[in-house]
Amino acid sequence: MRFMIIVKATADSEAGRFPDNPAQMFAAMAEYHEQLAKAGALLDASGLQPSSKGWRIRYEGKERRVVDGPFAETKELIAGYTLIQTRTREEALEWSRRFPNPVSEGVACEIEVRQLYELEDFEGMVQGETLERFRAMEPTS
Repeated sequence: MRFMIIVKATADSEAGRFPDNPAQMFAAMAEYHEQLAKAGALLDASGLQPSSKGWRIRYEGKERRVVDGPFAETKELIAGYTLIQTRTREEALEWSRRFPNPVSEGVACEIEVRQLYELEDFEGMVQGETLERFRAMEPTS
C-alpha cells in the first residue's frame, strides 16, 4: 500500500521563506526520512517550489489552456510530499503521526495523508492490453 504525506502550503512557503529555525527543521526531517529509508518504507520525498514558478493546465472541452502561477488559494496548494509504502493502513498512520512539524515545532499546521490507487483497484474497469501497458510501466523492486 502506498501513501502520500502531503505538506500543505503556507503564505511563507509560497513566498519561498523557510521557518526561523531551518537547521532544526531540516535535521528533524532528515532523521525522520532516514528512519523511513531504514525501514524500507520510503519511496520518494521532496519539497516543492512556490506556485509562482509553476503552472496549471485548464481543460475546457478539447482545449487546453496554460495558467501561470502564482495561485491565490494557499490552502489548496502543497509545499512538499513524502511517498511511503507500508503493509497496512495502520502502519502508514503510525509513520504519519511521527512526521516532523514542517513549519516549526509549536506552530499550528496540518499535513494530509492520501492512499494511492494501485493497478488492482482498476481491475474490472480496465482490462486486457490497456492494463498490461500500465503493468509494463511499473518499476521493478
